[in-house]
Amino acid sequence: MRSLSVIFVAVIALLGSRLAFAEQTPDVKFLNSGKVLPTNLPFSEAVQVDKLLYLSGQIGVVPGTMALVPGGMAAEAKQTMDNIRSVLNANGYDMNDLVKCTVMLADMAEWSAFNAIYKGYFSEHFPARSAFGSNGLALGARVEVECIAARN
Repeated sequence: MRSLSVIFVAVIALLGSRLAFAEQTPDVKFLNSGKVLPTNLPFSEAVQVDKLLYLSGQIGVVPGTMALVPGGMAAEAKQTMDNIRSVLNANGYDMNDLVKCTVMLADMAEWSAFNAIYKGYFSEHFPARSAFGSNGLALGARVEVECIAARN
């Protein structure tokens, strides 16, 4: 009788642990709004994991095209940040939800020009940020920014 009780307790514990694991499985959604880039590219515009939104790197393309805006760093930086805002908004987030950005610059000498545009997109706080120089951004872009957003 005692061995049956031990087996019963072990089965209940095993089932409980399996249920706890099932509750911890994240809700993952692969998202492509089509608001910035065509939806047939080999990556997701964003991936939502529970309340976190991971954005693919954005560059200064004219929405709906694969063409960079003319005008150099200032124009590309503005369009890049507008594209980030579009992706966030399409998925129920906004600029104040950004918690981390990674900036890739074709020329680190353009850091100040990028910063002048970037800081105008935030009113409450600035996300954590990393930046580095890069050789060969997509489509010959001057800047690419990838971000992570979080909601309560």
